[in-house]
Amino acid sequence: MWGFKLLTLAASGPTLANEMADTSAPLNAVQLPDGTTMQNLMGRLNGSPGPRVVPGRTVPVPDSVSAELQKAIAMPYRNDEWLLDAPDAAGWRTAIAKLAAEATPGIDKVVSKLGVKVEATTIAGVSAFIVTPSSIPAKNANRLVVNTHGGGYIFNPGRASLLEPAVIAATCGVKVIEVDYRMPPDHPFPAGADDAFAVWKAALEMAPPANIAITGGSAGGGLALSTVLRCLQEGVTPPAAVAVQTPWCDLAPIGDSLKVHEWVDNVLITYDAVATRGAKLYAAGQDIANPLISPLRGNLKGFPPTMLVSGTRDLILSQTVLFHCKLRQAGVTADLHLMEGASHFTYFVDPFAPESQHIFAQMSLFFDEHLGS
Repeated sequence: MWGFKLLTLAASGPTLANEMADTSAPLNAVQLPDGTTMQNLMGRLNGSPGPRVVPGRTVPVPDSVSAELQKAIAMPYRNDEWLLDAPDAAGWRTAIAKLAAEATPGIDKVVSKLGVKVEATTIAGVSAFIVTPSSIPAKNANRLVVNTHGGGYIFNPGRASLLEPAVIAATCGVKVIEVDYRMPPDHPFPAGADDAFAVWKAALEMAPPANIAITGGSAGGGLALSTVLRCLQEGVTPPAAVAVQTPWCDLAPIGDSLKVHEWVDNVLITYDAVATRGAKLYAAGQDIANPLISPLRGNLKGFPPTMLVSGTRDLILSQTVLFHCKLRQAGVTADLHLMEGASHFTYFVDPFAPESQHIFAQMSLFFDEHLGS
């Protein structure tokens, strides 16, 4: 969701226990009862209605996933992102630019490895990139995907936005337009939403509308969904298919997984840190109940077929589940794919892991099912 930390940057660092404030008594030094004693204790603590009490615990890296994915799951927190709290607009500009500069070289390596061609351009007055795979199957010759990148609505400007479209273009064999939309602190809502909508309308002139999809991850997933809602509201042709990855579709702290997965997700960590600050910067005092800010609150009747992706450790898994349920209740074709062990956006942290490749293969099949050729 934030600035992309690719797995090529080796994961290392202290354990959570050693980061506790009282280092003289680290968490893993606390002796908890086990077996029948623990079972009886938890039975007493949770023997009446109310919040669920759970013991402190260390969550192991699962052995149910590939070695590649295990490395991504074991990665430490990136404290320069999730703890970021700049004092003013100038501080945010500096921090955003710094993180983008750090991320871009690793993303450029992935772009090179995937063999995609990147062309910087301007579409409908909006900065954008056209990302073209080295080979396009005949079925995709007249297809187009518009992508709105993730980054909490504040991170990944310019070339730092290219990870998602490069992976999608290469693995799905389709041309992708990446929208380099305007972001806070200088451009809060509706600037980014206006940019995405303008590029979408322009894309309708670039390929048959029945052949065009929209994608996006995290905040970009939320932006993609809000773009569809705006199409439906304003009578503009919507995408023929939507594929979003763990969309941030409500800026309020909505969803059971916000607490169940807190501290386990090694990307978002907790909603109470930079996620809350990013939401405040993006909304800039406007009502977050506006469906174009929080699409989960919108009327989804008439939505296109939608593929949603999340992971079993994703902090905002619940928002993905809630949006999927609401789509189904509206009579919309909606597929939900969950990746074992994945935190927020893990399929882009290591896009080459077998499980990540499986997700993108499913996306390609989804496009085949719902896009014209």
